[in-house]
Order: sequence, then C-alpha cells, then structure tokens
Amino acid sequence: MDTEPAESEIDDGRHAYDPDAEHAFPDEKLNEVLEFIANDEEIQAYLDAQNVNAVTRKGYNDHGRKHIEIVRNRALLLYDLLKRGNVEFNGAADEGLDESDESVIIAFASTLHDIGHIVHRDDHSYYSIPLAADLLDRVLPNFYDVENTVRMKGEILHAILCHHTEEDPLTTEAGVIRVSDALDMEHGRSRIPYEKGGRGINTVSSQAIKKVTLRQGDTVPVLVEIEMLNAAGVYQVDNLLKAKLHGSGLEDDIRIVALNVREGSDHIVERVEL
Repeated sequence: MDTEPAESEIDDGRHAYDPDAEHAFPDEKLNEVLEFIANDEEIQAYLDAQNVNAVTRKGYNDHGRKHIEIVRNRALLLYDLLKRGNVEFNGAADEGLDESDESVIIAFASTLHDIGHIVHRDDHSYYSIPLAADLLDRVLPNFYDVENTVRMKGEILHAILCHHTEEDPLTTEAGVIRVSDALDMEHGRSRIPYEKGGRGINTVSSQAIKKVTLRQGDTVPVLVEIEMLNAAGVYQVDNLLKAKLHGSGLEDDIRIVALNVREGSDHIVERVEL
C-alpha cells in the first residue's frame, strides 16, 4: 500500500474499487473485509431478499446486490479521492481506532445500509439497525477484539442510520455513505421496474442519467460529473443528490456538474452545477 497514489490511477473516472490499485489510505484490512463479505452466505442472502419489498411489492428501483455493489464502489472511490484531498475523517479517529478502520466502516455500512428493506421499504433505515447489529456481532470479531468490535459496530450503525433519515451524519464516514447512496443514478439503476412498466419520477429520471463519474477536482477534492440524456435527469441531481449532499458534512469538498449530452435536440437544461 502506497500513501501517495499516482494521479492517473485515481483520476481516471473508473466505476469500481480496485483492491490491487494504489490508494491514498491503508487498504490491507479493507481488502480482507471485502473478500469476507463476498463469501458470507448470510450477508449475500440479505442482499438478495432486499428486492422483494422494494421492487416486487413496491415497484421501486433495484435495491439488491447491484445497488449495493454500485454504492459500495462509489463510496470507496469517493473516500479515496477525499483522502487524497486531505479531508479529515473523524469516525474511527474519535473512537481511538486506526486509519485503516475508516474504509472498513464505509465498506460494511455501504453493504448493510438497505437490509431493512426485508421488513418494509418505509423507514427501512431504522429496520436496518437491529438487523445489521446482529450481523456485525457475528462478523466483526473476525477482525477486532471485544472493545474495538463495539466501537466499530457503533460507527457502522451510525452511518447506516444517517443514509436516509433526518438525522445528520456526525462523521465523515457517514457523510460518504449518505452521498454515495444518491450517486447510484445511472439508467441501469431503474432497469428492473422500467421494463415492468414503471414510469414514476424516480424511474423515469434515472433513465435520463447516462453516466456518473468521480474525479479529482481542481478547486475541491472531488468532482462528480453527471451526463444527462434529457431534462428529467435534473430531478435526480437537484431533488435527490442535492438533498443527500446537504447536511452530509461534505458540501465544501464535493462539486457536482451535470450536463445534457444528447445531440440533435432542443435542450431545456444544458447544465446544472452544485
């Protein structure tokens, strides 16, 4: 692990976290945790079951394995860029944990943030807390002693709670989860309900988003570039992403630019910038 990543490797707009790439943070423990998560039968069963209430019964966008994969990748890429920009993270630090635990908090929180959907879509963040707590009681002792298991559990649950509730994040790690959840907005995000005839604003607006890219910013640590195919994408950017960014604690560290990239049509909206 190198603490000073090459700019070309972190600024290429890639979509997926690469465990073999150079990162701006200690990544050995994170990579062990990611392998554990991928092979844990119970965690994977939860991710499959999440879509029953969200998609099958309520007709919302996909909230299963694909959503979790996207959010976790975006969260880790966002974390990497923020670390490169010297943004301070206080979750693990306040608990007396190591810097290497910051990314572990983000990995577990992004993986488990939506498991409350197996109970109900409404207020799912609150249902996620006891379910995730039970899982973490089993999983965390594989990596931590008793005291640090308790501290890690608290930080992960805090990040899960704050991703979709009125409670503002009190840690930078939790802010990353909150923002990353909203960054899952490309057209593939709505494939399941759209093909079944879904035409709600969440479905139609995310069909309008062609691509989301995270890059190193010029004046702020992170630039989020969003390519829209039509003006419906403004709903995703202004009503959903803007709402998640507000109160995240990362408002001064992230710049969001959305561009209408469809050619040969009259553009109602050319550019949105947050």
